[in-house]
Amino acid sequence: MKPRVSALVAMARNRVIGSNNALPWHLPPDLKRFKLLTMGHPIIMGRKTYESIGRPLPGRISIIITRQADYEVPGAIVVDSLAQALHAGGGKAQEHANAGSMAEGEAFVIGGAEIFRQALPLCDRIYITEIQADFEGDVLFPEFNMEEWIETSRERCRWDGEGDGGGLDYHFLVLDRKSDKKNESPSEPPLSRPSKLSLTPPLP
Repeated sequence: MKPRVSALVAMARNRVIGSNNALPWHLPPDLKRFKLLTMGHPIIMGRKTYESIGRPLPGRISIIITRQADYEVPGAIVVDSLAQALHAGGGKAQEHANAGSMAEGEAFVIGGAEIFRQALPLCDRIYITEIQADFEGDVLFPEFNMEEWIETSRERCRWDGEGDGGGLDYHFLVLDRKSDKKNESPSEPPLSRPSKLSLTPPLP
């Protein structure tokens, strides 16, 4: 079975997902959900998203998309297109599924905005943390046609912790694509270089 491709995003009510290369809120339950969903799976991201994280995340295979030919990250796979990232991620996802006797592998696209824009037509599922407030920011999640999706899960939550995340209402959503609404391949130029995998282990 072909591995599932899923987008994973936290966004404000006004579609903001970032400000100055960082999240404009602090929401520990969202970070916990991110870790729970992605642990053991490939995570696909653009270079700026990777640099906002700062290192390959433990227990996951980081696949970084960049046009910089000399860009290298110890412990991560570096590619130059979404098509190549999905190929690498799909293979790793299926390896993980086979090792765990799971029926289906899953690769996660985690940003940024341009990577989301390219990937959404190819995604089978979108996991959304929907912050029930507007935030100022310079990065927005791309618009998409809800008629192509069905909401299969919604959990209404509230975080009353201290700091920037205190007093935030948020929803955990899962959207699954309707079976006849998925594109088959990314509309990108041909690959121009092989992927690079550094075998240096990431920091713990």
